[in-house]
Amino acid sequence: MAVPLFNLAPDITVSRLCLGTMTFGEQNSLPQSFELLDKAFDSGINFFDSAEMYPVPQRSETQGRSEEYLGRWIRSRNIPRDRVVLATKVSGPSGQMTWIRNGPESLDSRNIAEAIDNSLRRLQSDYIDLYQVHWPDRYVPMFGETEYDESRIYSSVSFEEQLAALDRAIGAGKIRYIGLSNETPYGLMKFLHVAEGDFVNARTISVQVLYGRTLF
Repeated sequence: MAVPLFNLAPDITVSRLCLGTMTFGEQNSLPQSFELLDKAFDSGINFFDSAEMYPVPQRSETQGRSEEYLGRWIRSRNIPRDRVVLATKVSGPSGQMTWIRNGPESLDSRNIAEAIDNSLRRLQSDYIDLYQVHWPDRYVPMFGETEYDESRIYSSVSFEEQLAALDRAIGAGKIRYIGLSNETPYGLMKFLHVAEGDFVNARTISVQVLYGRTLF
């Protein structure tokens, strides 16, 4: 049975199943990753999701390997770029992954621009179809947390600066659309509201939540 398709955006048609690559380069070797990608693609899946921090568990020795494997698969199979939809993510501030831009420290314009260029290089692609903020640049309970701890609030990068950086990348042809991940309803509202002003090209089209992906 063919995988159903739908329009993620007016000019992007994706399979309703998206293959995540979080294990590629850690639990899955390169041959195993290629085998999984081949099976998915031959089954009608054209939508593939990665992140600059993958694989997990995150380690400096393996960081970026999932994107690299995905890019190498596309190149080795001679798949036309417009036959696959590539999604990846920029890491938010954590302070734990010092090998990714010293933390990362923030989601300011410099960090976003550098992350995009590095992902393009690893994916061996001229553009990314869906570029997502992996988690917010502000304190919110995440990854199973249920209580809000005011003592963990920190000074964060504005929604305006993040959207301005993403909007410039869209204008430069490096990314096509933006999405969010591990975001709250408030954060989604703010990204949509701010984009209505000066950044209409950077309107959020998807949200990836803990157990799946909600698409607009």
